[in-house]
Amino acid sequence: MKYLNSIIERIGNTPLVKLNNITQGIKGTVLVKVEYFNPGHSVKDRIALKMIEDAEKEGVLKPGGTIIEGTSGNTGMGLALVAIAKGYKCIFTLSDKQSKEKMDVLRAMGAEVIVCPANVRPEDSRSYYSVAKKLNGDIPNSFYPNQYDNISNTTAHYETTGPEIWDDTDGSITHYAAGMGTGGTISGTSRYLKEQKPDLITVGIDSYGSVFKKYQETGEFDEKEIYPYLTEGIGEDILPKNVDFSMVDHIVQVTDKDSAIMTRVLAREEGLFIGWSCGAAVFGALKYAKENLKEKDVMVIILPDHGTRYLGKVYNDDWMKDHGFLEKRKFASATDIITHRNDSSRLFTIDQQFKIGDAIQQMNGEGIDQAPVISGDEFVGSISDSKILSSLINTPELKDRPVAEIMDEGFQFVSPHETIDVMSSMLDKNRKALLVRDSTHKVHIITQSDLLAAMMN
Repeated sequence: MKYLNSIIERIGNTPLVKLNNITQGIKGTVLVKVEYFNPGHSVKDRIALKMIEDAEKEGVLKPGGTIIEGTSGNTGMGLALVAIAKGYKCIFTLSDKQSKEKMDVLRAMGAEVIVCPANVRPEDSRSYYSVAKKLNGDIPNSFYPNQYDNISNTTAHYETTGPEIWDDTDGSITHYAAGMGTGGTISGTSRYLKEQKPDLITVGIDSYGSVFKKYQETGEFDEKEIYPYLTEGIGEDILPKNVDFSMVDHIVQVTDKDSAIMTRVLAREEGLFIGWSCGAAVFGALKYAKENLKEKDVMVIILPDHGTRYLGKVYNDDWMKDHGFLEKRKFASATDIITHRNDSSRLFTIDQQFKIGDAIQQMNGEGIDQAPVISGDEFVGSISDSKILSSLINTPELKDRPVAEIMDEGFQFVSPHETIDVMSSMLDKNRKALLVRDSTHKVHIITQSDLLAAMMN
């Protein structure tokens, strides 16, 4: 009889599929490695199995233990499958930007899911990194795999993904492309492939708002490069130990919009119903391929996961429209706006220690109704005349108190490449302005009035 002893024996040996319809004008052959053929529908099944097996060998994880991990969803799914097969309990922390489908799937697999805020620093006690670490310290007989710094992550791909690609291409692969998140997929696979073929080119795909590209090019961890983005599964605001920059030759950054649209294009034109970071990987890889691939070259792109986890997002027309991702018009970008308004003046800010009364006088003098609040060089909040007015009506003596006591959340930073339609979706009655850093790191404010003015041009 032919059967598997458990579902985790189905992990690995995923197929390569040739892209045919979206590679027009590209020389060479472009293949994708479709990781949703893993039982948990993602590439993360590989590292989940490896991290748990290594922990068992080291005696870190004992029978009846609890697996606790911070995850964007896919690693959690892989760990849940391994836990079921081996008899462990699971607790997962996720950021609130992850799709509801991912959370529902993890709960369906018997895991406890704790949702944490996305837009906080990694060291913040509320971040999904910090919450997972604390739970690990509080719960006896628990194991925190820590996919970001656990080198078993990289080893899993060195031992499986790399050899599979090498064998399935008969060693003819010349270019390898993958999204960069925890770093294991790109680093481990690239290391194996480069050992077989030292001149192989590895292309990493990153998101605008992530630190990877700037760090690779300059060696500087620049917090000014960090701002919120929507694409799940790629990019980081930390430097995981699994990211080996020596294994990555080029990094291409991709916008949320381009990633989302390419995700839907792959489903419609190639029959590949894949996840959001897959669209990012293909868009970035093809951008590189158009300029660099030659006739005999072979590029392999990792497609990390399945589309079922994004039914409420990139495959939902209403969600796509709400975020400006389905509009076919060509819109101006944040860079266009700040360039065409000839904005040479400094950004007006309010120090969080300013008295509220002084702040409203300064704002009136500048003729503005809202401003970012700073502490040193950090943007820590925002203030508006309407908020000050309502606060003073209720408590007049607040005029002598610091702005920090009544300020709202800070204005969101956006990519210089973000377009008007996307930026407009980020503004509402509670958030009336955005911030953007130009190529010199000078900060500019973009208001609803700026968007309207740009639409009229």
